Amino acid sequence: VQLQASGGGLVQPGGSLRLSCVASGFTFRDYAAGWFRQAPGKEREWLSCISSYDGSTYYGDSVKGRFTISRDNGKNTVSLQMNSLKPEDTAVYYCATTVSCGTEFDFWGQGTQVTVSS
Repeated sequence: VQLQASGGGLVQPGGSLRLSCVASGFTFRDYAAGWFRQAPGKEREWLSCISSYDGSTYYGDSVKGRFTISRDNGKNTVSLQMNSLKPEDTAVYYCATTVSCGTEFDFWGQGTQVTVSS
């Protein structure tokens, strides 16, 4: 089982980034997928989840309206489009999978750094 996240980088405030996470070693379409982040000195924060069966999406308050989660089961990929980025969005971003949104996430990717700074 592997989740490989990519797409992080340095972006100016107000800019956009798109994170991707490619899954392998299991039947990705059968699992919900989500994104988390962790900033230095802070607890891990849940950001978003997308369900396996109907693609329903859920967002945390801090990213609602700015971030969009999507999935492509044919490519075993979950993505996070991040717009209107703020310095407080700076963190390591992780993808993960779970049986369904709202339950504990069990498989995790390695993380990708996002830095929002001018």
